[in-house]
Amino acid sequence: MNILLAEDDLNLGELIVYMLKKKAGFKVEWVQDGEDAFYYSVNSHYDVLILDWMMPNGAGVEVCRRLRKQGYSGAILMLTAKDSVQDRIEGLDSGADDYLVKPFEIDELLARLRALSRRNYAPILEEEIHIQDLILNRMSHIVRLGSEEIQLSPREFQLLDLLVQNKGQVMPREVILDRIWGYDSDVAPKAIDATVKLIRKKLKGVGKQDLLHSIRGVGYKFEH
Repeated sequence: MNILLAEDDLNLGELIVYMLKKKAGFKVEWVQDGEDAFYYSVNSHYDVLILDWMMPNGAGVEVCRRLRKQGYSGAILMLTAKDSVQDRIEGLDSGADDYLVKPFEIDELLARLRALSRRNYAPILEEEIHIQDLILNRMSHIVRLGSEEIQLSPREFQLLDLLVQNKGQVMPREVILDRIWGYDSDVAPKAIDATVKLIRKKLKGVGKQDLLHSIRGVGYKFEH
């Protein structure tokens, strides 16, 4: 199961991430404010979002409302210390599918996550992305530019796919590192630069080395 956890309490966040990985073998990405929670949610696939009600830069309940207004159909579990009936109603009316009051037992959290994942809310990503003469096929992991086929390694394909999905937007190195190599990876940031260099080399073979733009001190973006 692929989980996004949005929780600004460092101790609780670390505990939840550790337990979800150790006890259930889940893949977990962890953010600590509302803006990151919204950004990650709309740009990646998760089986369940876990949103803390109170966070900086956007409360979980507001993130939930924004996502639902944009048509997000994935499962959302709200975490909160608020336990009145009116609070529960507000949380569910914001678009949350379930509501868990702090403090809670990890086993109960796991049970609720399993129940939510069985509802199979997650949207299916398109098999192919078409941008002018670029075709990116997620099934074959083949990229075509016009009539030319470009063979990429799995890591190179993942990185290009991420940049293409967010075309025109700058993807910070920290986000790329978390999304492609994993939150708890010990891979150095230079690995991103090396991977981009390899992709550029392959694109250069078909005269398209200018698709990936380096933004000094920030990250990369795809611009066709």
